[in-house]
Amino acid sequence: QVQLVESGGGLVQPGGSLRLSCAASGIIVSFYELGWYRQAPGKQRELVATFTNSGTTTYANSVKGRFASSRDNAKNTLYLQMNSLKPEDTAVYYCNAKRLPSTIYWGQGTQVTVSS
Repeated sequence: QVQLVESGGGLVQPGGSLRLSCAASGIIVSFYELGWYRQAPGKQRELVATFTNSGTTTYANSVKGRFASSRDNAKNTLYLQMNSLKPEDTAVYYCNAKRLPSTIYWGQGTQVTVSS
């Protein structure tokens, strides 16, 4: 059974930092393209960052220079380091793992709230 479990969310003041984790079981993350998405209330889910199985990362323009994704193969875990957080970063953050042609797994999400 495949599970992706996000953790590390919480309440943080503007300008603060959080590190999200996405721990995988049932798959080997280095064989998958991994992604971070977020969904704010009343908005569609949007892509935040991708981490390919070759280690290439891409980021949404809104988070470039503030967020960084990394992968620990030994722990089978994906991370998202979020710095200089803004109120507009408030959302539920999800990780996913994709493998062609059509396999995709999602985590349950972790809430990030940026507020003073």
